[in-house]
Amino acid sequence: MKIAASVTSFRPFSLRACMLPALLTAVLSGCSLWGGSKVKPPELGENVPVLGVRQAWSAKTGSSTGKPLDVRVQDYRVTIASADGTLVTLDARTGGDLWRASVGEPLSAGVGGDGRYTAVVSHANALVLLDQGKETWRQSLSSQVFTAPLVAGGRVFVLAADRSVSAFDLSTGKKLWSQARSGGDALVLKQSGVILAVGDTLVVGAAGRMVGHNPDTGTIRWEAPLASPRGVNDVERLVELVGRVTRVGDSVCARAFQATVGCVNLGRDRASVVWSQPANGSEGVHGDAEAVFGSESNGNVLAWRRDDGTRLWSSERLKLRKLTAPLLLGRSVIVGDDAGWVHFLSRTDGAPLNRVTTDASGVATAPVVAADTLVVVTRSGNVFGFRPE
Repeated sequence: MKIAASVTSFRPFSLRACMLPALLTAVLSGCSLWGGSKVKPPELGENVPVLGVRQAWSAKTGSSTGKPLDVRVQDYRVTIASADGTLVTLDARTGGDLWRASVGEPLSAGVGGDGRYTAVVSHANALVLLDQGKETWRQSLSSQVFTAPLVAGGRVFVLAADRSVSAFDLSTGKKLWSQARSGGDALVLKQSGVILAVGDTLVVGAAGRMVGHNPDTGTIRWEAPLASPRGVNDVERLVELVGRVTRVGDSVCARAFQATVGCVNLGRDRASVVWSQPANGSEGVHGDAEAVFGSESNGNVLAWRRDDGTRLWSSERLKLRKLTAPLLLGRSVIVGDDAGWVHFLSRTDGAPLNRVTTDASGVATAPVVAADTLVVVTRSGNVFGFRPE
């Protein structure tokens, strides 16, 4: 089966709580490295805009505080899920609603989709599929889910918190297969993981590895390790791949939580790790054929050469700020912070190009781009569209 390549990358949510009971011994929501600290980040200083940016529109959805909810882009359509179960698709050209709906209960994961169909998972472990905002079916799941489902190839794929993977028929909701991960872990990460389609292979993240599945049967075709457990206790030994990822052809680069950033070359029957570099971050990465960019837990922003992992530059200008995963857009590497600022850094050396503000609730998710518009969502549910001047 060929999986359609209508897949965008994932964004992990900032860590918030500490330890919660869950389907395994515990779920680690984590605590931000600087959470609860009285240390204030350095002043940003005067903004000297090298790159002209203006706000084109704003819109309102619902709060996303505390939930690892992705933003889904398909052409000019931007679909956003709120923690209370509200879904909205906006027209990035105008900021206006294309449709708005509610699944009637709080969400734990979303939003996945292919432009027509939208899939989310409720806090009560229900997988819900909507067709242009109208619910078509829902299926009960046996495990918690924090990663947005993948809609591709006439199926809905789900990566659960226990690292099991399942496939459901898009038309009927019937479960087609489920592949459990052998060997339980004491902790799992309450954060968006990695699931995407590369050719006719379903690629997921599991315990620091990229794993390729046959999408028809769930059979594992290959595994490629980006990081291995380390440390002496369960928290230190927790290792997991987090979204967003950056894909160029058969090259997929990702972050292993608080461990590494690396790139893997994928094939149908095998995969090879090209490089892996130590990196202390919890948010995903983005990039292009030349470079990969990431934000660290201490607020530094880093760039690596995509072909061999050589460090290109490191910027400390945003140190101690809680940053989203980056978006590479043209000459800019764009990150949001938890004070509501959106920072534009030079892809060449990390120098500041501009910054714009949203609201004081903080930027909730990695920025996305649709219809030549930069779209930023805040934790309070405000959505901002920015365009170049």
